[in-house]
Amino acid sequence: MSSRFSSVPVQDRAAGLRRRFDTGETVLGCFLSLGSALTAEIMGAAGYDCALIDLEHGAGDERDALCQMQALAACGCAALVRVESTERQRVHRVLDFGAHGVMFPRVDSVAQAEAAVAAMRYPPAGVRGVASSNRACAYGSNLRPYVEGCAKVLTIIQIESPAAVEQADMIAAVAGVDLLFLGPSDLSFAMGIFGEFDHPDFAGAVQRTAEAASRNGKHCGILLPAGHTVAAYHALGYRLIVSGADAVLLNQSARALVQSLEAQRAQLPVRE
Repeated sequence: MSSRFSSVPVQDRAAGLRRRFDTGETVLGCFLSLGSALTAEIMGAAGYDCALIDLEHGAGDERDALCQMQALAACGCAALVRVESTERQRVHRVLDFGAHGVMFPRVDSVAQAEAAVAAMRYPPAGVRGVASSNRACAYGSNLRPYVEGCAKVLTIIQIESPAAVEQADMIAAVAGVDLLFLGPSDLSFAMGIFGEFDHPDFAGAVQRTAEAASRNGKHCGILLPAGHTVAAYHALGYRLIVSGADAVLLNQSARALVQSLEAQRAQLPVRE
């Protein structure tokens, strides 16, 4: 163990997650959109293998992401972060915080995929700046092992448009891209069939993305559409299955509870 700050160094936990994909295991994930370390801890403790901290649509910022990563580490849950763009500053911040993987939204071309990979890599392979006094490097105690193993941190590319589906083979072929992640809502919306996850065109895009990943020796994942099963997407080759978000689960549970309480209240006797 290289540091007392973390029982599992970032590069080793990322490598462990990668091995699970390589052996064909289905990895279960969730989204964290409230920016709360407490809900991150709750979701991690629930038993998810990994959690996606959402900086694209979520309520939290980068500082909140750091606290969420610390909470997830205590639960043994891998921390992935969806950033807003391939801008170097947006990416290296969450990498320095100790992300085990970074997800890039709305990647529609090879050039954008290459920019994402470059943001993940140190020179000469990329544009990431070198720093040692950060959480990923155990605040100076794990710099060299981290730098040598940083390629194990997952680069996840989101497929969310017809253009991305068309380019999926070439995007998957980019060296350094590890996983294609299909976003059902954005993709179906862009296809003009929003929410129609049984539509033949959407099903075709799902299959085409999986085939592109497989042909290039890469993995694929999906936010599980409502009404669909893990088994159905596993059969297609999807190995990262994400289902559940802290905000949505809280909203649904609260509404269901209030609805039940209101129904009970309606049965109470009324004083004349």
